[in-house]
Amino acid sequence: MSEHTMRSFNQELDGLKAQVMSLGRLAQEQLNGALDAAGKLDAGLAKRILQREPEANRMALDIDQFAIRLLALRQPVANDLRAVLSALRMANELERVCDYAADLAERLITLRASGEEPMRALGDIGRFAVLMLKDAMDAYEAGNDRQAEDVWSRDKELDRRYTELFRQLLDYMIKDTQRISVGTQMLFMARDIERVGDRATNIAEDVCYLVRGTMPQEIRPKADATRSIVSPAKST
Repeated sequence: MSEHTMRSFNQELDGLKAQVMSLGRLAQEQLNGALDAAGKLDAGLAKRILQREPEANRMALDIDQFAIRLLALRQPVANDLRAVLSALRMANELERVCDYAADLAERLITLRASGEEPMRALGDIGRFAVLMLKDAMDAYEAGNDRQAEDVWSRDKELDRRYTELFRQLLDYMIKDTQRISVGTQMLFMARDIERVGDRATNIAEDVCYLVRGTMPQEIRPKADATRSIVSPAKST
């Protein structure tokens, strides 16, 4: 490969990374906006989140097409190949985060119409998930596998918080059966937030793969115990 061709290819790789970072910023904006809308019960903000979902889809598609073109025309190997494959995977993860943000916004509109306020804990785990995503993208931008590993290890704490919120929401519904509809919406919202953490952890694994050529060797730490929770019988 000539020096000119190599320089051109490196510029294309830089452009691909810039596109992924732009999608990452949009995902964070969408998620932060959805959480702000939930905290303020702002249906107007929630609708604006929904309006930007097609933008995220277009950006992810552009990354896919650009990456596939690089694979076909440049036939990258070693580090360059990992850079393209990682970008492809991250774009998919970030597009899904935008989907979760849109789902949060859509469910908020339902909750707003009901006159019920989402529990404060939704915002707490939401901010934790947003920080995981931000740190994962910072690790990608810097090529910092240690920072990526830190994000990877924090997924367990998000699972723990999600499990505790799950218990709270069950108790919320058991104490007043009229809250079941609202509580169910909140359960779905909490699950979306927990999924954001999974996506951030996947991105962190991709950063490790990009930098080192290998994924973390340990089993991913998990602490989601919601499947083992049994609702207590309502007293009569």
